[in-house]
Amino acid sequence: MKNGLHGPISGKIGSIVGSSWRGIEYIKSKPKRTKPPTYGELGNRFIFAYTQLWLQPIKDFLKVGFRDDNHTVYGVNAAKSYLYKNALTKDGFNSIIHPHLMKVSVGSLPLSNNIKVKKTSPHELTFTWDGGKVPDGHPNDQIMLLVYNVQDKDKVITGDVFGTVAGQFRKDGMEKIRVEPDPQMPDLDYHVYAAFSAMDRSRQSDSIYLGTVTI
Repeated sequence: MKNGLHGPISGKIGSIVGSSWRGIEYIKSKPKRTKPPTYGELGNRFIFAYTQLWLQPIKDFLKVGFRDDNHTVYGVNAAKSYLYKNALTKDGFNSIIHPHLMKVSVGSLPLSNNIKVKKTSPHELTFTWDGGKVPDGHPNDQIMLLVYNVQDKDKVITGDVFGTVAGQFRKDGMEKIRVEPDPQMPDLDYHVYAAFSAMDRSRQSDSIYLGTVTI
């Protein structure tokens, strides 16, 4: 490639590597790696898979909660970035995700005051909040609720997800979520999050962590 397609190619583009030798431009396939990955590289691969597995069950919620986090990264990718920076103790194969430090929604919409959750029957959670007007909010904004059980045994993630991204209106001040876990696995701890979505879906609020509920 004497002059290249649009001038000389330098560096890696996908599986192609551009280089020069004695003033002659070349492109060639990326060489196959022959050395085994280092322990640190294996640890980083593990962290990538571990965080991906933690987020996967709630990806539909995250698509709404992180839909406009920024112009280039949104949804699950934006949530993963937040998790890495704020809710992960990074220590190779011993890395730990902290659900209470995680947000499942990020945005400029304000929350309502006094958001609470209470177990009102064996399989029902009742959420309450102040239904009055909120500056920069609208009475018809809707509550977003996530109830997430994460089974993390030997870094193998499984879990149940319940909730809604379009619950009752802000003005209503109450919503109920039915939680039906596997009858073979009673007394599980569910992490509970709440946020609000604007009535016109233009934005959402930061989420708030409401603790755990055993069901």
